[in-house]
Amino acid sequence: MPQSLTLLEYNQRIKNLMCDPDVQNCWVTAETSDLRVSRGHCYLELIQKNEQGATVARLGAVIWANTFAQLDLRFLQVTGNHIASAMKVLVRVNATFHEQYGLKAVINDINPEFTLGDMERMRKEIIARLTKEGIIDMNKQLSWPLVPQRIAIISARGAAGYGDFLNQLHNNAYGLKFYTSLFESVMQGVNTVPSVIAALDRIAAVEDMFDCVVIIRGGGSTSDLNSFDNYDLGANIAQFPLPIITGIGHDRDVTIPDMVSKLHVKTPTAAAEFLVQCGLAQLNRLNEMATSVVNSSHEAIAHAREQLSYYGSFIPLAAHKLVDNSKLRLNGYAQSIPLVVKGRIDNQRLLLQRYVDVVKASVANSFERQRMWLNALSDKVNLLSPQNTLNRGYSLTTCDGHVVTSVNALKQGAHIVTTLKDGSVKSVIEK
Repeated sequence: MPQSLTLLEYNQRIKNLMCDPDVQNCWVTAETSDLRVSRGHCYLELIQKNEQGATVARLGAVIWANTFAQLDLRFLQVTGNHIASAMKVLVRVNATFHEQYGLKAVINDINPEFTLGDMERMRKEIIARLTKEGIIDMNKQLSWPLVPQRIAIISARGAAGYGDFLNQLHNNAYGLKFYTSLFESVMQGVNTVPSVIAALDRIAAVEDMFDCVVIIRGGGSTSDLNSFDNYDLGANIAQFPLPIITGIGHDRDVTIPDMVSKLHVKTPTAAAEFLVQCGLAQLNRLNEMATSVVNSSHEAIAHAREQLSYYGSFIPLAAHKLVDNSKLRLNGYAQSIPLVVKGRIDNQRLLLQRYVDVVKASVANSFERQRMWLNALSDKVNLLSPQNTLNRGYSLTTCDGHVVTSVNALKQGAHIVTTLKDGSVKSVIEK
């Protein structure tokens, strides 16, 4: 049987190896994971991921309470965030090994400037991606309605910023009317992005009911606002079909939604004031147009009165002149009428004489044609007369005054008369 060690003896040997200076007080870059604070101590894991996002290294770590309070305060002052999970960090660690609890890294220092730079790097990568995809300015290119009055609001219902916005908008000094509808959303924490995107989807389903969208959130820590620096949220806002106003945080805070929205204002109150000013600008324009119409009307009435006065003095003179001209024309007509009538009568006489000549010629021609037709008809009658037929050797037989055309019409003893060209013969039928 080979010689063996107990587990405790083996762990003690590993513990002795921890004296190597190469694993003590080393600065290590890693990503925080599963961070929790218990009794002032901070327990977490340090992990490293490859380009595909798979974890390639993992090490349990701890920041003891007396160190964690100082490090967390300094980290907050520099980055605006408390130490939390999913952060890129540069930490100084000591490797420790306990026979019972195993290997652990004890963090004794942290470089907040490294994390701040990584946060800024991530934001720049999001902006670069939106720019490369050609969508970063799509919402900025939308046009404002003349008077944006129908406002869809994305905010938390009980947020102070939401209340400030409504108060500033509905209680404006000019009595302008606005119609608002809240699409409630989580505005901080890990659920911020999916909640805001879901609210945008609900608005998009009824986009014809609204003129614009306002995304508002009151002040808060920088860490509360970091959840807005997300590519998916930025892409949704950039491509949204309605113009979007963002009023998130304070003057110093600029998030990804602020960079891609149609308008970024400093606070929720400023967003309300912008909408009020839009309405006021159109109200002033209407007032100017009304004033212009009134002034133009006064000028038109004054000009019309001047013209009416001029026409009032001019009409009598014009009437007299018109009457005189009419008299002159009437006298001219009276003198020209006899000449015109005589000329027309003479013309009608000549025309009538031509008609008489034409009628005479037409009547003579008609008489001649009728005479020639009658002569031809007379010749035809003579040619076809019974006497001419008798003269050619034919005879005409009658019985009781009727022409006999068939022997069957005669009976024995009937008296017939036969007419020849030079006389008649009476006969009795014997057979």
